[in-house]
Amino acid sequence: MRKNFGVKPMVYPMPVFIIGTYDENGVPNAMNAAWGGISEENEISICVSEDHKTTKNFLKSGAFTVSMATADYVAECDYLGIASGNSVTNKLEKCGFHTVKSEFVNAPVIVELPMCIECRLKSYDPDSCRLVGEIVNVSIDDSVLSENGRVDVSVLRPITYDSSNHKYIALGEVVGNAFSDGKKIK
Repeated sequence: MRKNFGVKPMVYPMPVFIIGTYDENGVPNAMNAAWGGISEENEISICVSEDHKTTKNFLKSGAFTVSMATADYVAECDYLGIASGNSVTNKLEKCGFHTVKSEFVNAPVIVELPMCIECRLKSYDPDSCRLVGEIVNVSIDDSVLSENGRVDVSVLRPITYDSSNHKYIALGEVVGNAFSDGKKIK
């Protein structure tokens, strides 16, 4: 038996992205956005409404960063989603977050969040709220890399948003091997 929920923004996992931008004065801002994902090899798409300070910023600067929210900074990342950059100018400072300018785009990298996708604005549609960014670099702090130089998800501990229960859930448990486990069914 199944229960029908109707039209709901429910998908698992739903990554929690922190979008970073600079305003026209070079002041860093960031917001929490959970509706998005990779849409091409070098492209990310995120739903961001037109009224956000972040939207105004990336439309002016033509760039933004997307950091993975982590279990170590749940409260701070949640705050970036509940406080508006239109009324709180020092959101990052209030979180204790520090930024450095991306080497590749005119947008801030949040030092405390170890994985960051650096993007050029490809397009934005205010009717659908669809932000599309061209990925020009992914920077990852050494602290979350394994000995073979790849991301160790159990150390990164990215969080996902559970829209049904309004919870954040940390990722990390390995349950299989991609492009391999299905071969036994062949």
